[in-house]
Amino acid sequence: MHTNKRLAINFFTRRCRRESENLIIYARVTHDKSRVEFSLNRELSSTLWDNNRKRGKGFSKYVQSLNKYLDQVFTQLHEAHRQLLEENKLITASAIKARYSGEDEDGKTLLELITYHNSTMHTSLKKGTMKNYRITERNIIGFLKDEYNVEDIKLKKLNYRFIVDFEQYLRKYKPTTRTKCANNGAMKHMERLKKMSRLAVRLEWLEKDPFVNYKLRFEKTERQVLTERELKIIEETTFLQPSTQRIKDVFVFACYTGLSYIDVKELEADHLVKGIDGNDWLYTKRTKTEEPLKIPLLPKAKEIIEKYKDQSNMLIQGKLLPVYSNHMINRTLKDIAKVCGIRKNITFHVARHTFATAITLSNGVPIETVSKLLGHTKLSTTQIYARVVEKKVGEDMQNLMNHYKAKEKQNSAVPKSYHD
Repeated sequence: MHTNKRLAINFFTRRCRRESENLIIYARVTHDKSRVEFSLNRELSSTLWDNNRKRGKGFSKYVQSLNKYLDQVFTQLHEAHRQLLEENKLITASAIKARYSGEDEDGKTLLELITYHNSTMHTSLKKGTMKNYRITERNIIGFLKDEYNVEDIKLKKLNYRFIVDFEQYLRKYKPTTRTKCANNGAMKHMERLKKMSRLAVRLEWLEKDPFVNYKLRFEKTERQVLTERELKIIEETTFLQPSTQRIKDVFVFACYTGLSYIDVKELEADHLVKGIDGNDWLYTKRTKTEEPLKIPLLPKAKEIIEKYKDQSNMLIQGKLLPVYSNHMINRTLKDIAKVCGIRKNITFHVARHTFATAITLSNGVPIETVSKLLGHTKLSTTQIYARVVEKKVGEDMQNLMNHYKAKEKQNSAVPKSYHD
């Protein structure tokens, strides 16, 4: 048993330099016959050190802060000793110091956690989600190298300061390939690191989640949508470049079905079926959530399918529509918007937002139906779009008021007849 072995923790000082009056503070850990000493990297004037109390003396802010730090080190060294006892490990002064500093062999590292997460979660997370986790991993590696000059770090060294420093690094860091992270982009990286730290707690690799006092702060952003007029301009514009014309058609198709890029790309001929009403429907599922989708085809969407159904390359691949890479589509959509005089940052996902607002909600389709068509698992997700169409509600009410005014004017113009 290790419990009979005596543990002693003391603080002492050594001169910083021969010509200096300042002292460097050290910790000495003694357990049975083993002893280890290490610097705490704290400096203090010799006139402010109380050698009897082994603490700083006086009431200056620095001394008070130093004494709190020494109390914290004292407590953490005892906690390291307790953990080793609980784990029935061989206890030496060096083992206590290694556990305190997170350098013991059993201490897992941050990159070990990330590797474990990515290797076990790839079966349950979507390809796009895993891609985002790998981007977060690259940012963490860059942060450790640039800010700490290390390749990895023990999980036990993760604390609130590490979390805040990583957030600031994300906000300031500017890669050569893209612009720096905006607020929500940085928060997404923080959210992924938070999920991995919680996994470490569940695995008992961490005793306490370093995110416990940290709050993610996402900013509400205005969803970019096309108006009916803008969509009509795009529909009526013909492009001579075949690839541009195809991209325009696929985008318009998404505006009338509400499908995301990956869901349009995965559409096959057998997804087109006759619905219970005898009309053409799409029976598919959302790649993101596996939620089933049953979408009645509006005339414009049917027209685009008909346009491409006999093309040989479509028949060979078994696909419903010619879909290029997401990067190429988004790049081309910017050119299409420019040609059409639309001053909006159009991406393929704008089509999904446009379906939710300009095509459905603005035309009186109930929000519950829109939620089902979009494949949302929660109605609250769809209600985000309801806020976008508040302008449309205002316009409708203004039309109603104009209607009543016209009616009153008409009634007042009719001469009244009086009977004796």
